Amino acid sequence: MNIKKLLLLSVVTSSFLLAGCVSSTAQIINSESQSQLKVRSYQTKVYDNISKIKATRSTIAVLQDLGFVIDKADLLTGTVSGTKLDGYKLVMSITIRQAQKSVKVRANAQYGIKAIKDPKIYQDFFVSLDKGMFLEKNAL
Repeated sequence: MNIKKLLLLSVVTSSFLLAGCVSSTAQIINSESQSQLKVRSYQTKVYDNISKIKATRSTIAVLQDLGFVIDKADLLTGTVSGTKLDGYKLVMSITIRQAQKSVKVRANAQYGIKAIKDPKIYQDFFVSLDKGMFLEKNAL
């Protein structure tokens, strides 16, 4: 009978210990999810009344204007990536998704192997892209 009690006690103790780990892990995941959502909010912009092909052309032109060398551009998957080697290695990856009469553009920037989370970098990119989209949309 003592073995059964000891086994039951160890199972109950283990359950309490694991339950404590789950809640702290859940808190970490939840806080990371909130910061991920915040970063994603300034990495993404929606452009109305423009096709995916025009948005892709505009994205390529803007990256080149900003001094990037285009590494890869794929209209089918809606991805464009470029590298800027001006004393440092800055890589920009853009994803373009069609949604009815609009496109959703999401930019990701990396400095070396570290993701850039500074909103100013993305704001500056989207200011340039706004101008490029306007020119492409109006065929100027």
